[in-house]
Amino acid sequence: MSTSQTASPVPLGIFILIAVAVLFGLMVSILRPSRSTSWQPHVPRSEKSRAGETDAVEAKGAETDAAEESAASGESPPATEQAQQEDQKAVVAGANVPQRKEASWLTQARQRMVERHMRLRDITDPRVLDVMGHVPRHEFVPSDLRRSAYEDHPLPIGHNQTISQPYVVALMTQLAQPKASSRALDIGTGSGYQAAVLGELCKEVYSIEIVRPLADEARKKLKQLGYDNVTVRHDDGYRGWPEHAPFDVIIVAAAPNHVPEALVEQLAPGGRLVIPVGRYAQDLVVIEKQADGKLKRHNITGVAFVPMTGEAESKKK
Repeated sequence: MSTSQTASPVPLGIFILIAVAVLFGLMVSILRPSRSTSWQPHVPRSEKSRAGETDAVEAKGAETDAAEESAASGESPPATEQAQQEDQKAVVAGANVPQRKEASWLTQARQRMVERHMRLRDITDPRVLDVMGHVPRHEFVPSDLRRSAYEDHPLPIGHNQTISQPYVVALMTQLAQPKASSRALDIGTGSGYQAAVLGELCKEVYSIEIVRPLADEARKKLKQLGYDNVTVRHDDGYRGWPEHAPFDVIIVAAAPNHVPEALVEQLAPGGRLVIPVGRYAQDLVVIEKQADGKLKRHNITGVAFVPMTGEAESKKK
């Protein structure tokens, strides 16, 4: 006897569940982003900023680690591009600038002198301002007057002579318009301060002092400070220094009552002579020699200098 078996019908609810599951799977596969896309989640601006700061800190830390490793190995850390550029500028600007160390209060006092007594007045030449902020005036005054070195007034240097007021030195230098290629004549060396200023601005400087002890002391001081382009001679400056003429710049730090003809003759075409002139009331005078040899005279301002001694006294006009 055979028996026949009949399949039981599947309940309708199961079919519905299966159909819903299939449809859901299809929807998920359609909406899911592909792994090959470049989609990135949106990062708020503030979060990006913080991320950038973190990266910068990490980069800075890496530079510091590299510098420390270099120091530990005895090597100099690699210079940044900005530092290299600054070093190159310093080399160009400081071709005639001796390097030296000094107390910070002296540096600060000199900078105050430049800012208060020069830059805020009528000293505008950036080269002159830079050099006046560098030359150590305290080295050119007696040791007991060093704390007054950067005050804006003359100071005694012995032998009835003085070191000129800083502003006047800056003014006379600016009026002379020195260039890096200039040959300068400095008459009345005194302590050597004006010669040092010119030494940092000009190619070569010749300085004359009539008082022998001052000439000797200035020569020694300038050499000690590294001004190898300055030559000092003990002599009467009234007739200049014809062996080294012509000069692009001549600055005189003592007052005759007239302009010495020899100095005008030793002035190069395009050159300038800056000199105080007068017996009692003195004027700061600029003599400019034109390319054709003609002279222009400019009276700048009233000044007070020690009188020029030596031959100038016998040539009073």
